[in-house]
Amino acid sequence: MNQVTRWDPFENLFKDFRGLVLQPVDIANNPDVPALKVDVKEDKDAYTVHADLPGVAKDDIHVNIEGSVVSISAEKKRTVENKDGERVLRCERHYGKVSRSFQLGQEIDEGKAQARFADGVLELTLPKKVVASSRKLTIQ
Repeated sequence: MNQVTRWDPFENLFKDFRGLVLQPVDIANNPDVPALKVDVKEDKDAYTVHADLPGVAKDDIHVNIEGSVVSISAEKKRTVENKDGERVLRCERHYGKVSRSFQLGQEIDEGKAQARFADGVLELTLPKKVVASSRKLTIQ
């Protein structure tokens, strides 16, 4: 007796490649990729952003605000201080540029935004733009 089964080509395609196609790429756990980690908090008037930037000089941090999009970029410069007869056995600290952009739920008032940098943490205070209240038009 022959047994009839239903064949779905898409089910089989994704079933065969489940481990390769559908899994998200996790670069956060890859030690070779420097990451810019941020915490974003919101209250009724503003957003507060904390970004970890250990070992970065204040002059090498750049923040750009366009509407509701915030971009943070930084560069950690490598300082080579090898003494005579010394050789590096292992270097795990990252050098180079990192950047991160994210969109907030409301536009930012760039004129009132503030940035502070202390102990390797960048703190941004980003006030929300006041939204003009709508008004009802009288039809004449």
